[in-house]
This record gives sequence, C-alpha cells and structure tokens, in this order.
Amino acid sequence: MKYKMLDASLYISNRKNFMSQMEHGTLAVFNSNDIFPTGADSTLPFQQHRDILFLSGIDQEESILVLFPNASNPRQREVLFLKETSELIAIWEGEKLDKKRALEVSGISSVHWLQDFPTIFKQMMSEAKGVYINTNEHLRAKTEVETREDRFIKKMKADYPAHQVHKSAPILHRLRSVKHPIEIEAMQKACDITKAGINRLLNFIKPGVWEHQIEAELAHEFLMNSSRGFAYTPIVASGKNACVLHYVENNKECFDGDVILLDVGAEYANYASDLTRCIPVNGKFTPRQKEVYNAVLHVKTEAEKLLVPGTLMAEYHKQVGLLMEEQLVNLNLITMDDIKNQNPEWPAYKKYFMHGTSHFIGLDTHDVGIWHEPIKAGMVFTCEPGIYIPDENLGIRLEDDLVVQEKGEPINLMSTIPLIAEEIEEKMNS
Repeated sequence: MKYKMLDASLYISNRKNFMSQMEHGTLAVFNSNDIFPTGADSTLPFQQHRDILFLSGIDQEESILVLFPNASNPRQREVLFLKETSELIAIWEGEKLDKKRALEVSGISSVHWLQDFPTIFKQMMSEAKGVYINTNEHLRAKTEVETREDRFIKKMKADYPAHQVHKSAPILHRLRSVKHPIEIEAMQKACDITKAGINRLLNFIKPGVWEHQIEAELAHEFLMNSSRGFAYTPIVASGKNACVLHYVENNKECFDGDVILLDVGAEYANYASDLTRCIPVNGKFTPRQKEVYNAVLHVKTEAEKLLVPGTLMAEYHKQVGLLMEEQLVNLNLITMDDIKNQNPEWPAYKKYFMHGTSHFIGLDTHDVGIWHEPIKAGMVFTCEPGIYIPDENLGIRLEDDLVVQEKGEPINLMSTIPLIAEEIEEKMNS
C-alpha cells in the first residue's frame, strides 16, 4: 500500500457499532470487489469494496468478512477469509496478507483461508436464523456489472432458501455518514495532498498550457505524496468547457482571458477529498469574472453556516437556492419578473445553477448517508455552489469539504487552500 495503514481501533469500533444493530441470531456477510478485466490479460487497478474496508481495513481482493455476534463459538463471531498467500504469489503479484498481518490490520483474530469458507459458513448458517446481505443502495447507483457481492447473494439464497434475509445498507449508511476521528484524520491528509497539487498549479498555469498537462501536474504531486491518485475522474475545464458539469475530456488548450474550473481531489487510504477552484489562465480575473466569482463565494460562505446539527438537507438546498437567486439578480442574469413567474419545480435560478450544493463525502466521493434525517455532528459534506454562463464562456464553482460540529460552524478541511480571488492572483504572479 502507498498509504500508512489506519489504526485497527477504527475497524473494531465500526464492527461493534454494526453488530449492535443486527437482529439477534443473525449473521452478516461482506465481500471484497472483483479485479475487473479490460481485455486480453489486462485489468483495472483494484479498488476495494468500501463496506468490507469500513468494517475490517482489509484492502485486498478475494476477501470475505462474516459477523455473527451471537455465535455459540466465540471464534465464529468475527471471521475473515483471505486468499491463501504463498512464495509464488509473492513473486508474481507481490506480498499478500498472512494471518498475522490480517490481525494487525483488522483486529480480527479468527482468520481462515478462502477455501475453508464453504465449510465454516455452513456451520455458521446452521445456527443462524437470518443473514444480512450487502446490496448497493446508493441513491445514484447505476450498476449493470454483476459484482462478487451479487454472485454471493444469488448463491446464498439458492443454498439457504429458508433463512430470513436482512439488508446491511440501512445500518451502514447511518454508520458511515458520521465519521470517526481516525477517518477525519485520513480525509485531512487527502485534503493536504490536494493542497500541494493546487499550489503546484498556481506556478504552472499560463496561456498555452493544455488541460491534460494540468491534470498531469496534479497526478505527479498526488503520487509523490503517497496518494494512489485522483479520488474521482478529474475535471479540468477551461473557458466554455466549465459550463459542462461533468467535463472530463481535459483535452483543450487554455487561452489568455479564460478561467479554468478545476474539480479535483486526491484520495488517501481510500478516503476522498473533493475540491473545486477557478483559476484565471493569465493570472488575473477580469472585472466581470471576479464579479461572478465573488457572487459564488458569497453563496458558499453563507451556505456553510447552515451545515449545523438539526438541518434537513431538503430545506438546506432551498435556502441555498434563495441565496443564489439574490446573487443572480445582482449579476443581471435573472430578473424579479423571472422569479415571480417561475415554475416552482424548476426555479429561475436553476438556469445558471442547476445542481445540488452538498453531498456526503468519505470512503466514496459521493458517500452514502441518510438524506431524510437532520444532519449530525461528525458528518462531512462538500459545499459547492456554482454559476454557469455559456454565453460568457464562464463557469465558476467553488467547493470545500466540511466537518459538521456539535456547536458553531463546520470545520473546513481545505481552509488553507487559496480561495479568495485576490489570493489566487497574488500566488500566480509572485
């Protein structure tokens, strides 16, 4: 691993919290992700399933975690199954976890090789009355590929049709939405690596550079700082490209007078950062560009104050819409008549600010969480308002990652990354 393993106390705590919400007499199963093929003998880099990672810290393919808190055999209450390692595997694929190292990483003492899973799992299921399965219930999930988890669920239901089936997702969404201090520390590290990348860019960007060259500078800085790379596909969008919300081609030249919208973030230890900054190619915003920039900054600053315990996200987004409405009127982009005659289902401000303001962030950039309940201390959200004006070849979005506090305004994990327009100009021209 490029990263330093997180303290096993995190995973011990996470398992304890999960098991406390399981029904008596049930067990829960979590599978690692597959290594996905691309063709011939090539594969994509491995990405661990976030749920088994959250509960065990095991960042390795072909792994299974079973939790059975009421098992009569104490050795079957927390069990890890790993791909058996060998000297040959170490030569061809690199070192894999042995049983001793798996205990150090996860805090789980009962570790078996994967070939023992069918026998031991049958013993456990003979005692259990039900099983928690781990389905992907993210609100934005669009999954067409059958995963290792999907295959397990299909086989388990066929092999054990009389067992009650329960869902892990509601428990995990609740637990993963409130971050442990160790998780916050990892996210801060990811944000600090992102900061290093942005500082590198402020001395690199000038007329004539290409978007993909900017991406390359970031990738270099991230990898140099023990990150695996980008937490999500980076957006490096200059000029009118910034008005395409998910522009990821990053293949255009950056011209004098344009503004570059950078939506980028490093990962660290599988935890994401998510930053957006807007940078003038020539080192100086025009008066109009700065006017729009400061309008977005105002909305962001005021929106952050609403990220406090007790806030409902649906109401939060309505309040941010009102903040944006005011700024768009000031910018002469919409009028009071537009507001008066607007469709309540698609308010006038949506013409220039058409996306949401905040999402959960953590092990996933768009992390799981409970959207319909009041937010709590320890939750981490992005805050990312934007204004997009295609007719002016200008898109401005500003985004930071914020930890909700028990009292007062949230802590900004990106507070030391340049944000004020004049500060960006000063650093680009120093």
